[in-house]
Amino acid sequence: MSDTDLMQRVLQLATLGTGSVAPNPLVGCVIVYQDRIIGEGWHKEYGKSHAEVNAIASVTHLELLADSTLYVNLEPCSHFGKTPPCANLIVEKKIPRVVIANLDSNPLVAGRGVQILKNAGIEVKVGVLEQEARYLNRRFFTFMEKKRPYIILKWAETADGFIARKDFSSKWISNIHSRTLVHKWRSEEQAIMIGTNTAYYDNPQLNVREWIGRNPIRILIDKNLNLPLTHHIFDGSQPTFCYNLQKSETSANLHFIRLDKDFFLENLLQDLFERKVQSVLVEGGAKLLQSFIEKNLWDEARVFVSQVRFEEGISAPKLPFSAKKVQDVQGDKLFLYENHFVGK
Repeated sequence: MSDTDLMQRVLQLATLGTGSVAPNPLVGCVIVYQDRIIGEGWHKEYGKSHAEVNAIASVTHLELLADSTLYVNLEPCSHFGKTPPCANLIVEKKIPRVVIANLDSNPLVAGRGVQILKNAGIEVKVGVLEQEARYLNRRFFTFMEKKRPYIILKWAETADGFIARKDFSSKWISNIHSRTLVHKWRSEEQAIMIGTNTAYYDNPQLNVREWIGRNPIRILIDKNLNLPLTHHIFDGSQPTFCYNLQKSETSANLHFIRLDKDFFLENLLQDLFERKVQSVLVEGGAKLLQSFIEKNLWDEARVFVSQVRFEEGISAPKLPFSAKKVQDVQGDKLFLYENHFVGK
């Protein structure tokens, strides 16, 4: 098995932490002795053991570590956080060779983990499947490097290009299979965002029902606090941030956060960054989605186009370039976009 083959296995393991480790990155680890895998692990839950710790713990004969290679997709941590430094553990176990896909963008690490290993005489190889590993942790790297959450825009539109009827009603544009997929996406992101009109007319719960997974943080933009407190989003069932121009106030799971009118969206993302919210799924409506597009504050867009026609209504947002990929979802078309112009 080559280093590339083994790093591919590392990435497979890392994905098992999806939806459970944020704001930490997805990390997998494989330990190899004489071309045989003797240990595997991944970061399973935020605040719990890292991938390297779990992989080492899975090794039956620990004496083999002194003649093994450890593969990991992200530079081992070098600081005390919720867990001790993994770089120190690798040194302690006398593992002689470490292969890494990506250096860590976290300023608390940023090359220090590699330096600890090298100072201990460990052979370190960096850059195996670097791009694939970076894409896997695109949320983490965006958060660390752009100092904002990773933004995914999502909406469903009719075959004739409408996101809702004139009275703002939109149920149901996409089919049940597409809606199930959306619940899966909700379980994978840290937060979900809507604006006043979507909250008022749809009264969504913004939780995970059609899939098994963690409910996201709910984010509401209601600048003038027009939404009745009887709506689902204020029911206290999951953490909820309401960004507005009026007041800052906290009660149990509900947080009202006042921002200045100027640069409202930018300041909102800065506040989410400071609260360590790594990714946000923006579910509409048209005005909010278009504002993210116009300000170039988005990373992915996932757009369902159904066979339903409204003839008239509220026009769907417009993206500045073509989709990277199109998939069929039992009759709906799912258009997938990646924003290559972010930061340019």
